[in-house]
Amino acid sequence: MVVEELLAAGAPVGAHWVADRQSGYQILRHGSERARSTILPRIAAGTCFFGIGMSEPDSGSDLAAVRSRARKTEDGWRISGSKVWTSGAHHAHYLIALVRTGGAEAQRHGGLTQFIIDTTQPGIDIRPIHNLYGGHDFNQISFDDCWVPDDMMIGQEGSGWDMVTGELAFERSGPDRFLTSFPLLRQVLGALTQDGSTRVLHEHLGHADHDQAERAFDHQEAAAIGRLLSHLMALRSMSTSIAGMLEQGAQPVVEAALVKDLGTAFEREVPERLRSLLPMEAMLGDEHGLSHHWGMTMLQSPSFTLRGGTREILRGMIARGLGLR
Repeated sequence: MVVEELLAAGAPVGAHWVADRQSGYQILRHGSERARSTILPRIAAGTCFFGIGMSEPDSGSDLAAVRSRARKTEDGWRISGSKVWTSGAHHAHYLIALVRTGGAEAQRHGGLTQFIIDTTQPGIDIRPIHNLYGGHDFNQISFDDCWVPDDMMIGQEGSGWDMVTGELAFERSGPDRFLTSFPLLRQVLGALTQDGSTRVLHEHLGHADHDQAERAFDHQEAAAIGRLLSHLMALRSMSTSIAGMLEQGAQPVVEAALVKDLGTAFEREVPERLRSLLPMEAMLGDEHGLSHHWGMTMLQSPSFTLRGGTREILRGMIARGLGLR
């Protein structure tokens, strides 16, 4: 609930939510005593950030096509390989990485293990991947014989696939999968009140006639806003239901995929729907202005349905879960 309120307010929580949402839980349930005692208090204090080491170059959305490998040594493990699209890795103190520890790669789901990797260790190279608007969120990470101690393994050797699929239920069902666009929607709702609509229209169209300003928003626009809000509340109900399942120890993988697919589609719909509601264009400029916030959301929105699993992959999972394929 705390994260939900922070997201709804547009607070800068990007550095924290991976640890809060999934990494902390994995360590709490499956980490060693040293990992729990040294890392969890720092996560709770908001001073420790995590990245997700799942996706790899040339693997697309096929998570089982992991080629990064860990080999056993006398004092731990040595990891070599690469991860890509790792959000926030340039700020993260740790990654939880999925790598191969044994078994033929043809077995796909076999021989996979998760490790907690300290990003300050030698043998790690983090390079930025700039997005379309020049922002630096994504990174590619290379591991060159990077050392990880035995007690930084998550679960047991070879249990990585079960660990990571359980983790994805947390990643795909949380409020960050449908609240990314909410601060923009809230700002628009403020503008569409009687006083707010007049102010916005005066600023962007120069109208002096209050009646003309207020007539710009009719029942059709009200219905559009109502539709968005009803979808939002349905998504929130689905998300909290999955949180209850996870709390009881279930693995609602298909249900989480549904929330992620519907939630990120909703996030992309919000800025598009505003084209018929607002008498202005989305553009960058005043960082505190509505048009700038709208413009930034438009630039970021193509990524909403990609991160955490593409729609094609999710819908394949949903179809299999429903017995349709």
